[in-house]
Amino acid sequence: MSTELKDSTYGKDNVKFLKVKKDPKNPKVQEVMEATVRCLLVGDFDVSYTEADNSVIIPTDTVKNTILVEAKKFDTFPIERFAAHLAEHFVNKYSWVSGVNIYIKQHKWSKYLVNGKLHDHSFVKDGEELRTASLSYKRSGEFTLESGIKDLTVLKSTNSMFYGYNNCDYTTLEPTTDRILSTDVDAVWKWDSKKLGSIKSIYKLAQQGVFDKAFKGARDTTLTIFALENSPSVQATMYNMCHEILGAFPLIETVSYALPNKHYFLLDFSWKGEDNENELFYPSPHPNGLIKCTVGRTDKSKL
Repeated sequence: MSTELKDSTYGKDNVKFLKVKKDPKNPKVQEVMEATVRCLLVGDFDVSYTEADNSVIIPTDTVKNTILVEAKKFDTFPIERFAAHLAEHFVNKYSWVSGVNIYIKQHKWSKYLVNGKLHDHSFVKDGEELRTASLSYKRSGEFTLESGIKDLTVLKSTNSMFYGYNNCDYTTLEPTTDRILSTDVDAVWKWDSKKLGSIKSIYKLAQQGVFDKAFKGARDTTLTIFALENSPSVQATMYNMCHEILGAFPLIETVSYALPNKHYFLLDFSWKGEDNENELFYPSPHPNGLIKCTVGRTDKSKL
């Protein structure tokens, strides 16, 4: 039997660090970044698979060391800029590396109030929420950059509806005009590479605060629409979030959401002769609905 290697990539995953950034004017005023990095290499590694020739392999331990050393030397804020730096480093250092795929998760640490003001260097971890960046870069200069929010858990106890859906002989769900809506936000926005220019432009845009502003804007939009809209469905609400983000940030090409509908079922106390006016619910972790969409610009769009 004849076989051939169709595709391959390798590298290091779950490389973790916490970076402290000090204010040059007052070193006691600090910011922190806790990050987890995945870095996968693409290139001329075929012989390591097909001929057991390890001479072309850059050890995954070397990949790990590179991430950590560069995190020490380079400004890792924001993560989009650090991803670009890592991608260029590997392509420039190793001639047989043709591409790099990087995914960075930034864990959320926030300063908290002490005596009415934010403390200079004390932080509280805000749950499991993550800021993400994903960069795919090729030696040719072609790149795809995505940013996102992951595991931002939200819940509202009213102002959510679901009715008018298709009914068939398998349908048991009752329509409602008042229900709990809860989800773990997983949002990704893809930057328009043509509008950004070369990978070098990522450094300039980072310095201008473009990526930080987009993250804050997308997060604020998500939370505001979630809270204020009398949601007719998860589908309609997530589309409106995408539409608003695209309108606010012209450098973004598409916005995607994946929202699990985390069900809370109203408990039935009729057996006890008691009413339950949307007061007591059962959290049902499984199964859950999962709704996804990607929204982009039409040719005639004025967004």
